[in-house]
Amino acid sequence: MKKILDFLIEVGKLKGRERRGWLIHNIPEKETTASHSFRLALLVWLLAKKKGKLNIEKVLKMALIHDICEVYTWDETPYDPLIPRDVKKRDEIEKVLDKWPTFSMEDKKWKGKKKFAREYKSLQKLLAILPKESQREFQMLWLEFEQGKSKEGRFVRQADKMESYLQGMEYWKKYGKIRYKFWARWAKEIFHDSVFIEFLREVDERFQNRRTQKKKRPVKPLSSKSVRKA
Repeated sequence: MKKILDFLIEVGKLKGRERRGWLIHNIPEKETTASHSFRLALLVWLLAKKKGKLNIEKVLKMALIHDICEVYTWDETPYDPLIPRDVKKRDEIEKVLDKWPTFSMEDKKWKGKKKFAREYKSLQKLLAILPKESQREFQMLWLEFEQGKSKEGRFVRQADKMESYLQGMEYWKKYGKIRYKFWARWAKEIFHDSVFIEFLREVDERFQNRRTQKKKRPVKPLSSKSVRKA
């Protein structure tokens, strides 16, 4: 029990770990890694049932542990390494966000290898706290997610992006700080599973309509004098 308690105390640090992507966008009251994982678990549960032919227990476990390595490392954004580590350098950050840079396939592979090595090292450090049996299960599920070698792993990888997209749309509606056009373009490139495309349409319809309605000014009723003049 001591090992389990020690592990849970370490993982509990993610409750206060603000997600770097929203720090970069200068969002107030940012979500944490733990809150992201919580809603992702609900998302995969519901959409996996809709899709069918998936091991729901496995996708739920993947969703819950996919970011636990961030106890000891940072969560990388699509803009790294162009963004300065110091999120207070707003001028430099805004210039990068305004351009929304894309990387070549070679650069993406290089970034992916560096990210994997860093996160795997952090995962090993964290899992060393657990009993051996749990270490093997956690590592197997994490690798399956990272490498996308199973239908469950590929599903949760897309769901992870979808939860981030949904959060970004919520922030766009509330604060207007997200570059929506770039965000939407990114979404079209990422999602290819039919269940996520259907969900994406629902998200866009919900938030685009609300955003438009929010911008509209109320029409003032004509006064009796205006009617007589007309």
